[in-house]
Amino acid sequence: MGRRLARPRIEGESWVRMTALGGYREVGRSATLLSTRESKILIDCGVDPSDKEGATPYFNAPEIQPLENLDAVVITHAHLDHCALLPALYKYGYDGPIYCTPPTRDLMSLMQLDYIKVSFGEGKRAPYESSHVREMVAHCIPLKYGETTDIAPDIRLTFQNAGHILGSAVCHFHIGDGLYNVAFTGDMKFERTWLFNPTANKFPRLETLVIESTYGGYRDMQPSRADAGNALKAVVERTLSRQGKVLIPVFAVGRSQEVMLVLEELMRTGKLPNVPVYLDGMIWEATAIHTAYPEYLNSQLRTQIFQMGQNPFLSPVFKRVETSEMRERICNDIEPCIVLATGGMMNGGPVLEYLKSWADDPKNSLVFVGYQAEGTLGNKIQKGWNELQLSERGKPISVKIKLNVENAEGFSGHSDRRQLMAYIASLDPKPERIIIGHGDEHKCSDLASSIYKKFNVETRAPMNLETIRMK
Repeated sequence: MGRRLARPRIEGESWVRMTALGGYREVGRSATLLSTRESKILIDCGVDPSDKEGATPYFNAPEIQPLENLDAVVITHAHLDHCALLPALYKYGYDGPIYCTPPTRDLMSLMQLDYIKVSFGEGKRAPYESSHVREMVAHCIPLKYGETTDIAPDIRLTFQNAGHILGSAVCHFHIGDGLYNVAFTGDMKFERTWLFNPTANKFPRLETLVIESTYGGYRDMQPSRADAGNALKAVVERTLSRQGKVLIPVFAVGRSQEVMLVLEELMRTGKLPNVPVYLDGMIWEATAIHTAYPEYLNSQLRTQIFQMGQNPFLSPVFKRVETSEMRERICNDIEPCIVLATGGMMNGGPVLEYLKSWADDPKNSLVFVGYQAEGTLGNKIQKGWNELQLSERGKPISVKIKLNVENAEGFSGHSDRRQLMAYIASLDPKPERIIIGHGDEHKCSDLASSIYKKFNVETRAPMNLETIRMK
């Protein structure tokens, strides 16, 4: 690796371009190739969670082949739509470094091992084995926020806080000796949340910004965190008062910890009755990683943990679901309870077992706290489908939806329309060009035209496989 970094520079004209390999005009399978005359850097490497086959980025594009010619891979954060396919690179010839923050390294290896397990449970073949995950971890070079390092002969990388999940980063690339600067936000939250400070918005230099648009549509306004907490409290209160059970589908990383903080505070202060809160799936392990990296949390939470000796994640109200027998017992228990289960978009995972048991009882509630991509089971339930075809031990079964379906919006780790526009207004320095990705097609183009009209900055919303020359 040292030899590659110190290889002689190529003389002549310099140029910088990016190729969209996935996650443009769609949500999922994020992957972008940043190329210069000297180097090739892959940013993110995910799958599409809403696709039954787990659609992959366009790795057959000539720009990225052969994989061994890549100088480095940079990962913005640990969600599967940004990192699920990373170990497969080592299966198919890549042998270089991966740059990410320390929490991202830990969380993504946890998620990838779970991805293998879930694929196996659904009778599918995972695209790699656990040995490839181990190889990936061995190639990780963790960088803290604000640290700068050379990742190619002509490219330096600095991570800054993105505010999305633990360890999520805005990746700032300094190309050449002052030739060009580009930042990729990855997924971002430009608001102080229960867990994190808002996205970093100050850079030494910035010519191009590549930004997400998950909630970039004209009408995408989210409630504040306080309103989201009140909405969740109201739903839980109503459900427990009629002796029902509350099922909350979550991603193991991010939303689950925010929901845990809200429930813990409401129960500690007596605003909700003390009932068991069961954590099923990878939530327990992911929460343990949050406890291991308190320096990545916001200042208020750090003070609470370090100076007041109160770690809300270790509250006795939380119970870990360790076995399938325990899950079955909770499903059949008549006492009210709250379950946070993984399978955030309900396309798989333990959340489906609880849904099968509790769906036909109107006393129970299903509460969505995260984004449900088009085509997912969660999205269908949100749209009002009252009967679903699921499988039980490989056999198809029909499940009638009679429980209450509720949305507690405002828990999202993505910026809404107002926050995205406020972020661009606050950027220092102002970029010359803004490229939009990671959003449904109409949201990408809508946000691009709005930014152009308001800030008079060149904007692009490329399609997958498009290449944009920046310099």
